[in-house]
Amino acid sequence: MGSTEDLDYPQIILQYSNGFLISKVMFTACELGVFDLLLESGKPLSSDAIAAGLGASTMGMRRLLDACVGLKLLAVEMTQEGALYRNTEISNVYLTKSSPKSQYHIMMYYSNTVYLCWQYLADAVREGRNQYERAFGVTSKDPFGAMYRSDEEMLKFMAGQNSVWSICGRDVLSAFDLSPFTKIYDLGGGGGALARECVSLYPNSTVTIYDLPKVVQVAKEQLVSPEEHQITFHEGDFFNDSIPEAELYILSKILHDWDDDKCKQLLEKVYKACKPGGGVLLVESLLNEDKSGPVETQLYSMNMLVQTEGIERTAAEYSKLLEAAGFGVIQVKRTGKLYDAVLGRK
Repeated sequence: MGSTEDLDYPQIILQYSNGFLISKVMFTACELGVFDLLLESGKPLSSDAIAAGLGASTMGMRRLLDACVGLKLLAVEMTQEGALYRNTEISNVYLTKSSPKSQYHIMMYYSNTVYLCWQYLADAVREGRNQYERAFGVTSKDPFGAMYRSDEEMLKFMAGQNSVWSICGRDVLSAFDLSPFTKIYDLGGGGGALARECVSLYPNSTVTIYDLPKVVQVAKEQLVSPEEHQITFHEGDFFNDSIPEAELYILSKILHDWDDDKCKQLLEKVYKACKPGGGVLLVESLLNEDKSGPVETQLYSMNMLVQTEGIERTAAEYSKLLEAAGFGVIQVKRTGKLYDAVLGRK
C-alpha cells in the first residue's frame, strides 16, 4: 500500500458524498423500468424511445441513461441515428424483474423505506433507537410492527429478503454439511427463498417456515407454491409461542435485529426444543473481531440502529450467545460474501 501522500483525500471524500447519488440513480432506473424495457425490446433503444415507452421526459431520461452508462449498468453505442442504449450483463442478471437473481425488490425496499429512516441517522445516534416514528409516524417500540405496518410494506420487505437469498442463500447453506439434518425449522423464514435453497441443496430435508400468521398467509398466497411439498409452515411468534422439536433451526438475519437479552431468550428456547445431536445455524454478516470491518457489515450495523433494536456482531459475540444458551461445538465459516454462517450443536 502506498504512503498517505499517495491518497487523494478530497477525491475520497467526494466519492463518499456521491455514494447516495450513485445508489439513487440505480434505484430510479429500476423503479422506472429502464432495464426491463431494454430486456424486453431485445435490441438497443434510443433515449427518446425509452422515454416514450416509460412515460418520462426525454431530457430527464437521457441524463439518467448516461449516468447508468457511467456506472456500467448500461452500454451505449453511437450510430448515425444517434446514441443507442442496451443493458450490460450485470443489469440483465440482477436489475430486471424477471431474472431469477433479480435484486429489484430489495432495491425498492431500500429506496422507499430504508432511505427514509436514514434521513434521521443523526437522531438515531443521539437517541440510540430506531427512527420509524419520525420516518413513518408509527411507534418505534415494536420494530416488526413498524416494518409490517401495511400489507404492501410487508410484501415489499418479504420480496426484498427473497431477492437477497436468491444470490446469497446457497453460500451460507453450503458453508457446513447440513445433510444429516432432515427436519429443519427456519425461524422467521418469511418469503421462503432460503427454505427453497435449502431443500434444493439437501433434497432429503423438509423445512418448516415459522413466522407470524400474517407473514405465513402472504408467503402461502404469493411467494411459495403449494407444489413445493418439502416446505411447510408454522404460524406463531417465536418469542411468545412454543417452538416445536426439530433437528436444525435456521436463524437467518434474526439475531442482528435484537439486543443481547432478546437473543439469549430466543436461543434458550431453541436449545430446549432442539433434538439432542441437533443444532442451530446462524446466518449473519460477521464483523471482524476488532470491528475494523468489513465496511458493509459496519453499514448494516448502522441500519440496525435506524430500523431495529439490534446490532451486527463478531463471531466471538455470537459464539458467546450460543454458549450461554447451552450450545457447544461451535463452528464459524466466513463465506467471503455478504453473509457468514455459525453452527452450534446440542
